[in-house]
Amino acid sequence: MGTTLNLHQLNRALIERQMLRERADRSALATIEHLFGIQAQEPKSPYIGLWTRLRDFRPAELEDLLTNREAVRMLLMRGTIHLVSARDALGLRPHTQLRLDRELQSGPFAARLRGLDFGEVAEAGRKILDETPQGTADAGKQLKERWPERDHTVLGNALRNKLALVQLPPRGLWHRSGRAVCTTVENWLGRPQQAMDKEEIVLRYLRAFGPATVMDAQQWSGLTKLSETFTALRPRLVTFRNEAGKELFDLPDAPRPDQETELPVRLLPEFDNILLAHADRRRVIADDRLGVVIGGKPTVLVDGFVVATWAVTKERAITVDYIDAQPKSRQKAVAEECDRLQDWIRS
Repeated sequence: MGTTLNLHQLNRALIERQMLRERADRSALATIEHLFGIQAQEPKSPYIGLWTRLRDFRPAELEDLLTNREAVRMLLMRGTIHLVSARDALGLRPHTQLRLDRELQSGPFAARLRGLDFGEVAEAGRKILDETPQGTADAGKQLKERWPERDHTVLGNALRNKLALVQLPPRGLWHRSGRAVCTTVENWLGRPQQAMDKEEIVLRYLRAFGPATVMDAQQWSGLTKLSETFTALRPRLVTFRNEAGKELFDLPDAPRPDQETELPVRLLPEFDNILLAHADRRRVIADDRLGVVIGGKPTVLVDGFVVATWAVTKERAITVDYIDAQPKSRQKAVAEECDRLQDWIRS
C-alpha cells in the first residue's frame, strides 16, 4: 500500500519543489523549465512568480528571454496561456491539440463553426500569420473574404485552437506591453514541433509538483489516459497513499521535507500553477476558497497555505485582504514581504 502522506507532508513537498521555501540562485530560464511552465494569462504574472522564487531576479532577464526567443507565451496546458522555454513549447504543444480540437467541437463557438473545414482554415490562417503577425481577430477578417458567411471572431477562434500560436513581444514585457499579436511557433522559433515523450512529461511534472496521483497529472496537463504512462514508469517511481487512500507516485530522489519544516510568507501571482496543478488542491488551498483563484486574485501563503489575497493600488502599494484571522506575528511577516514586493515593483 505504501506510506500514507498527510496534507502537511504533501504541502511541504510541493512548496520545496516550487522553490517557495527558500529563494534560489538560479536563472529565470532554468526556473521556467524546472517549473515546467508558468501560468501567464495576466502578462505580468510570470514576473511576480519568478520574483517570489529567485534571489535578485530582475524583469529585464525575462524580457530578454522573450525578445531573444528563448522563452515564449502560448496556449498550452488546460487550454490556457503559459510562459515556457522554446524547447518546451515545441515539445508540449502537440500534446494539447486533442483538447483544443474537442473545444472546437463542443465549446462556445461550436455551433457557429459547424461544417467548417478546419484544415483549410488553418492552412489559410498560417499563411496570413506567418507573413504578417497580427491578432487572431484581424486574421479572421481576412479569412472572412474566403468564408463570408462566417463571423471573423469565430474564424479567429478557430486559428487560436488549430495553430500553435505564439504571442509576440511587446506582449508580456514588464516595462511595456501590447495586444496579443501572433505568429506560429514554427515561424517564430524556426524549428518544427516535435512531441515530447509522455514519460518525460510525467517525470518532469512529478519533479515540480509531486507526489501526485494520475488524476493530478491529468488535471495539470489537460491530457487523458496517463495511467498507461504511469504504469510504464512504475519501476522507476516510488509510491505512497494520501489520507483518502489514493495512490501517489513520486521520484525516488525528490525532496519530501518534514511536515514541521518552517516556511516563510510568499506572495503568489494570479493563477499560479501551484494552485492549479492538482485534482485535489487541498495541499495548498482549501476547497471553500478556490473561488479566489478562479477569480484571478493574487494570493498569500502563510505556513504554506493560502490565507489571504493581495492587490496593487494605483500608487503601486500592496494591500492584503485576509481570509483567515492571523496572529500579529504572522501579519507582521506578511507586511514585511509586501514591503519587499512593493520596493521591487517601484524600483
